[in-house]
Amino acid sequence: MRDMRLATLPVAVAALFGFGVFAFLQIAEEVSEAELGQFDRWLLLAFRTPGDMADPIGPPWLEEFMIELTALGGYPLLTLIVLAVAGFLVVSERYGPALYTILSIVLGTSLSHGLKLLYDRPRPDLVEQLVSVQTPSFPSGHASMSAVVYLTLATVIIRFVDSMAVRAYVLVVALLLTLGIGVSRVYLGVHWPSDVAAGWAFGVSWACLAWLVVTGLRAWRQGPSGS
Repeated sequence: MRDMRLATLPVAVAALFGFGVFAFLQIAEEVSEAELGQFDRWLLLAFRTPGDMADPIGPPWLEEFMIELTALGGYPLLTLIVLAVAGFLVVSERYGPALYTILSIVLGTSLSHGLKLLYDRPRPDLVEQLVSVQTPSFPSGHASMSAVVYLTLATVIIRFVDSMAVRAYVLVVALLLTLGIGVSRVYLGVHWPSDVAAGWAFGVSWACLAWLVVTGLRAWRQGPSGS
């Protein structure tokens, strides 16, 4: 049973990668053709008090919570987390996972930023933005990089544990962080919902691709000795 799960895992990850790429391209096409404008406006306004576009729904503590939550997807904090984890892996003499972590996240960050410059979509001006932003809007960097970073770190942690319960817990936490950070960007008025959806699609597909590449290289290196 365990061998069957191991054999089907790359297929499932490859399918998820393909779905992520397809979803991103579809969203990007519809954004370029302005086909998501009505949906974007409707969902963005759903997070604001009717009649007051400067006031997000919910009590004051919810706004403060969302501002703190969105910081978990910012480059400064993500950089510190990645460096801390990579440093732990290095001092533990796990050089392969450390290199995998750094390369996957640095390359994913670079590509995400490049896509922002390529599409150059303006930030929402429909509601007041509750945090300061300067970069283009599409895809959401917080959504994409939280998916890249937290899912990549989750796959690294999962490698060192055998318990399925622990693996499921780590993966669920990574997914919840990614989802929460993305929602916070819409709540704070700094992204259209389609920006966030595209960011999630990019981040998930990139994390899957990185895992597939490393898994393939590991299998190729172990092939001759195992035959």
